[in-house]
Amino acid sequence: MTGFGRPGRSAPADRPVAAAGGPVLARLSTLDRFLPAWIIAAMTLGLALGRAVPSLAGGLNQVEVGSVSLPIAVGLLLMMYPVLAMVRYRHLDRVTGDRRLLVTSLVLNWLIGPALMFTLAWALLPDLPDYRTGLIIVGLARCIAMVLIWNDLSCGDREAAAVLVAINAVFQIVAFGLLGWFYLQVLPGWLGLEQVHAGFSVGTIVASVLVFLGIPLAAGYLTRAVGEHAKGTAWYEQRFLPKIGPLALYGLLFTIVVLFALQGHTITSRPWDVVRIAAPLLVYFAVMVAGGFALGHRLRLGYAKTATVAFTAAGNNFELAIAVAIAVFGVTSGQALAGVVGPLIEVPVLVALVYVALWLRRRWYPQDIA
Repeated sequence: MTGFGRPGRSAPADRPVAAAGGPVLARLSTLDRFLPAWIIAAMTLGLALGRAVPSLAGGLNQVEVGSVSLPIAVGLLLMMYPVLAMVRYRHLDRVTGDRRLLVTSLVLNWLIGPALMFTLAWALLPDLPDYRTGLIIVGLARCIAMVLIWNDLSCGDREAAAVLVAINAVFQIVAFGLLGWFYLQVLPGWLGLEQVHAGFSVGTIVASVLVFLGIPLAAGYLTRAVGEHAKGTAWYEQRFLPKIGPLALYGLLFTIVVLFALQGHTITSRPWDVVRIAAPLLVYFAVMVAGGFALGHRLRLGYAKTATVAFTAAGNNFELAIAVAIAVFGVTSGQALAGVVGPLIEVPVLVALVYVALWLRRRWYPQDIA
């Protein structure tokens, strides 16, 4: 399996994978094999730092450019750059020409995802309007960052992921404010539910997309173009990529530590609130991944593209959701806490769902395993 520690070749058919009967853990590098342990350790460290050093969160919040947290931006850049440097950009035309893939992803991300989160938030948090609103905002922020990691760990299609993430970024700029108005004001009004009046800054959304996607995408593309031109494809993929591959894991772990340090005191002092917020998120991730696999299997997209569609649909841009919640409702608001709890649930759950995806690969797509 291609993970953080050792990049494989990007086209699904080219990826060297062990026989279908071998255990998943035996096919992972040392870094990948203990990924859940690294993540749990990073979460624990972040929570401990936030609890032990209350002033740390304030200090980290002050280190920002505009509305973008600089420490989080650095972590995400480190996390995304190696993955985007692995993409074979010459092959993107085979993804953009696949209408079934694009339409399926758009429907899951921009119709089903927000509607499902709205439904779960109202069904499971009817008495907690602040947390409910925060989760609805999370449902509107489609993933443009960590999805590349989950896709890569699950042996998804890197080129397809790059295209779908770019599409999500564009839709995010255009549709986020409109969908926020619809799901917080219009739809609740139609259903006789409580309405929320909130304004979304287009500048905040644009800045988030440019920092969390634009910079690493440009860096990844230029790295491949310059590296292949100077040294050739064989050197680039066999010698250079393995050296930068571990940076993705280091960036992920650093980002987790920072996110959890920012809200460590709040999370540890209000555990029952965290449990209430976690319930709809758990259902959401499971339903979105299952729905993505069901649709992809029915449409015969093949394992790699099906995994990409599923994880692209399940992931959320918590950084954007947190930034919007803080800008509109305040840094200590329940809406912001709901956004911060998101990664607490997303990281371990989607790591577990990666293993489920690899199990489905052996069961449903044995022909895709070398």
